[in-house]
Amino acid sequence: MNEIEIKFRRLTPLAVVPAYQSALAAGMDLHAAISDPVVIAAGAIAMIPCGFAVEIPAGFEGQVRPRSGLASKFGVSIPNAPGTVDADYRGEMKVALINHGCSAFTVEPSMRVAQLVIAPVVRARICEVVELTETARGSGGFGSTGG
Repeated sequence: MNEIEIKFRRLTPLAVVPAYQSALAAGMDLHAAISDPVVIAAGAIAMIPCGFAVEIPAGFEGQVRPRSGLASKFGVSIPNAPGTVDADYRGEMKVALINHGCSAFTVEPSMRVAQLVIAPVVRARICEVVELTETARGSGGFGSTGG
């Protein structure tokens, strides 16, 4: 299994070090670094601080993804999923949570609110052309390949 080093800087004593919950987990859990509960009304979005900053190596990104349990049980997700943490970002890790559920949802102190997946990044070089290579699909858009 490949490993890289992610530097972690605690910004508050409430911060919990991200950790994998199983040997083959792809994502590390992110915890709410809050001292009081935060109530997210149905349909509302709240920014939840994690209380730390990270240094992700060049060539990688952090993908902030929803926790499946929060999404399936309560309708709580991430509105821009996956959110991207660029390698040059040094600010506080925060998670935008949206409540798609029918009732208010309460984020408790230290609650696991999201997961962070570290992924490689490939930078594209854009080359302007007059025509593109033809394919069988062509310009067929949404739903054009069936299903």
